[in-house]
Amino acid sequence: MNPKKKPIARRQFLRSSVAVATGVSLGIPLMANEDRSPAPGRKKRGIKLGFDNFSIRAFGWKAPRLIDYAAELGLDTILLSDLGVYESQDDAYLAEIRARARDLGIEVQVGTGSICPSSKRYDSKLGSAEDHLKLTLRIAKSLGSDVARCYLGGRDDRRSEGGIEARIRDTVRVCKNVRSFALDAGVKIAIENHAGDLQSHELAALIEEAGPDYVGSTTDSGNATWALEDPVRNLEVLGPYTVCSGIRDSHVWMTDRGATVQWAALGDGVVNLEAYFDTFEKLCPKAPVQIETISGFNVEFPYLERDFWSAYPKARASDLASFVALARRGKPQPTFKPREGEEREKAVQRYQKEDVERSVKYCKEVLGLGIRQS
Repeated sequence: MNPKKKPIARRQFLRSSVAVATGVSLGIPLMANEDRSPAPGRKKRGIKLGFDNFSIRAFGWKAPRLIDYAAELGLDTILLSDLGVYESQDDAYLAEIRARARDLGIEVQVGTGSICPSSKRYDSKLGSAEDHLKLTLRIAKSLGSDVARCYLGGRDDRRSEGGIEARIRDTVRVCKNVRSFALDAGVKIAIENHAGDLQSHELAALIEEAGPDYVGSTTDSGNATWALEDPVRNLEVLGPYTVCSGIRDSHVWMTDRGATVQWAALGDGVVNLEAYFDTFEKLCPKAPVQIETISGFNVEFPYLERDFWSAYPKARASDLASFVALARRGKPQPTFKPREGEEREKAVQRYQKEDVERSVKYCKEVLGLGIRQS
C-alpha cells in the first residue's frame, strides 16, 4: 500500500461499488419529467377505483360494513383481502354479501394471505396450502370475484433455507395442484408482490412457470419499494399480468446504510404517480386500482452493507439504479404518533381513515381514476 494514500473506508467502498454496478452516481440529479402534480380536472382514465379493507384494519369491520363504506366513498370496487371479514363461509351468507354489494353497485374482489407452505407467513392452522387456496377460490366464485388474491410471504423468506427460489418453487407447486379447481371456478389466482418477498421479475417468472392462463399478479406499488424497485418500473414488468392491485405512495430517502422507506397516502410521497397510472392505463386498464394505505412507520434497507445482497441472488442493477434515483428525491419522515391526549386506538383509526379518504380524493380529482361520480 502506498503510505501516502489513505485506505478507503468500507462504507465509501460499498457506495462506490453500488454506483459502478448500477451505472449511476449517488449524486444523480432528478430525472426529467418529475412533475408529480398533474392539474386537477384531468380527463377520466376509465379505471375502476376501490380500496383494500386492510387500509382500515383498526376498525375490525366485517364484509357488510366494509361494502357500505366503499359505497359511501363513491367507489366502484373493494378488495376483501382476508377471510376473517366473513362472519360465515356458508353459501347462504355469501349470497347475501354478494346481493348487498350488487345492490350498492360495488364489485367485490376476494383475497387471503400466504399460500406458500414453507413461508414464515403461512398459517398452519389453515391446513394444507391447497385446501386454503381452494377455500379462497370457492368464496371468490360465490361472491362473483374474478380473482383470488394471495401471496408467497415476506422479505424474511428471502433468507430462509433455500432462499426465495425454494419458496417460489413451493408456491408454483401449490398453484399447479389447484389448477383445474381454479379454471373450473373461473377465478384467477392473483399473487401479490408482498412485503418485499418478490421482485417484479421473480413474480413474473413465477406466474409464467405456474401458468398465466390461471395465475396473475396483484401488483402492489408500495411493496415494490420494499423490494428495492421504483414502482413505475415494477409495473412495467407486472402490468401485463395484473388483475388486481394494492396501491399506495411511498417516501424513500437516502441513509448512510442505504435507504429508508415509509409508505404513504397517495399524493404524499415521491412516486411519479402520473407516470405510474399512464403505465397502468396502457398495460392493465381492466384491473381495478385498490387503494391500500399503510403508513406512519419507517423501514431501512441497508443495501450498502455487503451481506444484504446474499438474499437477492438475481437482483438487477438497472432496478437498483431506478430505486436509488427515487430515494434521491425523498426526505426523512417522522413516524406516526397520536395527538396529545388522544387514545391510541382511536388515533390509529382516525389516521387510517384519513389516509384512505385523502387517497380517494386524490385519485379521483387529480389522477382521474374511478367510474362512479359520487
